[in-house]
Amino acid sequence: MTEPPTGTEPLKGFDLAGLLAERGAERYELHARHLNHQLPRMLHTIGFDKVYERAEGAYFWDADGNDYLDMLAGFGVMGLGRHHPVVRKALHDVLDASLADLTRFDCQPLPGLLAEKLLAHSPHLDRVFFGNSGTEAVETALKFARYATGKPRVLYCSHAFHGLTTGSLSVNGEAGFRDGFAPLLPDTAIGLGDLAALERELRRGDVAGFVVEPIQGKGVHETPPGFLYAAQELLHKHKALLIADEVQTGLGRTGDFYAYQHEEGVEPDLVCVAKALSGGYVPVGATLGKDWIFKKVYSSMDRVLVHSASFGSNAQAMAAGLAVLSVIEDEQVVANARMTGELLRSRLAALVDRYELLHEVRGRGLMIGIEFGRPDSIKLRSRWTMLQAARKGLFAQMVVVPLLQKHRILTQVSGDHLEVIKLIPPLTIGEREVDRFVAAFTAVMDDAHGGGGLMWDFGKTLVKQAVGNR
Repeated sequence: MTEPPTGTEPLKGFDLAGLLAERGAERYELHARHLNHQLPRMLHTIGFDKVYERAEGAYFWDADGNDYLDMLAGFGVMGLGRHHPVVRKALHDVLDASLADLTRFDCQPLPGLLAEKLLAHSPHLDRVFFGNSGTEAVETALKFARYATGKPRVLYCSHAFHGLTTGSLSVNGEAGFRDGFAPLLPDTAIGLGDLAALERELRRGDVAGFVVEPIQGKGVHETPPGFLYAAQELLHKHKALLIADEVQTGLGRTGDFYAYQHEEGVEPDLVCVAKALSGGYVPVGATLGKDWIFKKVYSSMDRVLVHSASFGSNAQAMAAGLAVLSVIEDEQVVANARMTGELLRSRLAALVDRYELLHEVRGRGLMIGIEFGRPDSIKLRSRWTMLQAARKGLFAQMVVVPLLQKHRILTQVSGDHLEVIKLIPPLTIGEREVDRFVAAFTAVMDDAHGGGGLMWDFGKTLVKQAVGNR
């Protein structure tokens, strides 16, 4: 009989620390040579080609020891910040346990335990499918909705973002992502909040479901009050399903565990989560649904693998998810997101009357959109017009760049051709981080409205770049 390894044998052949010490400085050249060559080019153009040495919580540090405040959280993945000790320990523990993982012909305890904890936050839902990402969670929901209803078409909202694989791309509301990848699934876009359009499409009788973000990531637009509940009633009347995409908004981001819970009576048939469930370590996605839907998809033993994922429910991902949910409960993360988010949003909203370039501040919890708009004064209006003529979204980029370069704060423009900055920081930030961001943002706005040369000179650089790319 073969004896199992003891775990005390000397390790050979691979030295990660040595490799990084030897080749780490080549990071941008390696990416340009072997990966997406446009990414390092873009980062260099806007001055984002930084070298971060380490990270913890809501901060990065460079080689000189300068700290950078992260208001982006890896597009929402780092809901608890980077390297949370509880999640880190859980991953060490699961690796040390040497579990018989992914045998595919047994039932490990961790997936069931994680599903149980997730479903406790949505008591009207019954079952979970685990995949590896947000787009996989959406793909699962699309497949399940079509199979359970026997109908082919899925509705979605204009400007929605649900992922980039072929199924989820079919319900992506941005043409720039879809162009050149057709044919896609049968689908129809409606305006966010347009109940008349929803009912018109449902009357055609071929709609399986309607997938919607309770708050759209692109531009940070909330569904109008009452829309989700009214949509749910219409969908069920026409035997179609409500699918809530909570990949970015879920797990406390908006000040409730799920964003759909801000509206009373809303109980989606399928809910998609991912991003923050990973703890920032191991990719994981989950599709939660009603019992009858799962039982229709998995209707017999012959169909037990009709929808599966090679790495789905792996022990590392499940351990990370369990640790994340434990931290969310133990450290009152949802309440902090609600309180800190309201503090940040209200302090930024108070600046709207002070700066004519600042149009609106909106959002819930720690998902906040800052929108810029056409100024009234002639001097600023002429500069704004120059930027808009070259490419919409350049002013927002002009704000993002000095926030990083001068104030060491990482943010993002909230979508192509949008004059909106989106803030989705780790849910663990507090008043200190709010103070730092508001002070930096105020300084950038002062510079822009005072005709600050460096900022507008950079705007000219962006104009040349935008014109050159046409």
